[in-house]
Amino acid sequence: MHILRNLVLAFACLCSLPAFALSDEARQHLVELQSRWAEINYRLPQDEREAAFEKLAQAADQAVKTEPDAAELLIWRGIILSTWAGAKGGLGALGLVKEARSNLEAAVAIDPQALNGSAYTSLGSLYYQVPGWPIGFGDKKRAEALLQKALEINPNGIDPNYFYGDYLFRQKRYAQAREALVRAQAAPDRPGRKLADEGRRAEIRTLLSKVEAELQ
Repeated sequence: MHILRNLVLAFACLCSLPAFALSDEARQHLVELQSRWAEINYRLPQDEREAAFEKLAQAADQAVKTEPDAAELLIWRGIILSTWAGAKGGLGALGLVKEARSNLEAAVAIDPQALNGSAYTSLGSLYYQVPGWPIGFGDKKRAEALLQKALEINPNGIDPNYFYGDYLFRQKRYAQAREALVRAQAAPDRPGRKLADEGRRAEIRTLLSKVEAELQ
């Protein structure tokens, strides 16, 4: 399943500080998950990421147990499972992305505004990158609706604009993709997210160069 193997599920979707409802312990878990995710995704060699994400998923499980109704922790568990699926590839990744979707949907049910609507960005990314029926649940129209919802909540965010740009590029809507990626480029830095922002901006530059080549 090369489609799943090549998923660009690099979700650094935490754009704001944790909600005040989080306990100090849950807040610390959230920061630790963010930091380790960025290290694995942007610093580890490709062949080491699957095992590292699997271990991080175990930490995310424990974090969610400390505060099971915290939308922020559910979002990050979904992000970690999704990127683990991307590193794993193959049919074995389908179970992970389905579980990630369940976590993200649960987060939306609890607080759709959590982390600047990050659950919508992550869900949208899943829906356009996972294969469609009968293999998976992928749905391009659903993906666009979710990504647009994320942009309604966080119109200037680096992640919703990047993933919308990636979606548009894959749909061959190159002029619109360039607009989204330029907005992503102009997004402000996120406090405490230096490594994630550096990695995302590198991805934006790479994708934007592909878009520009198609527009020539």
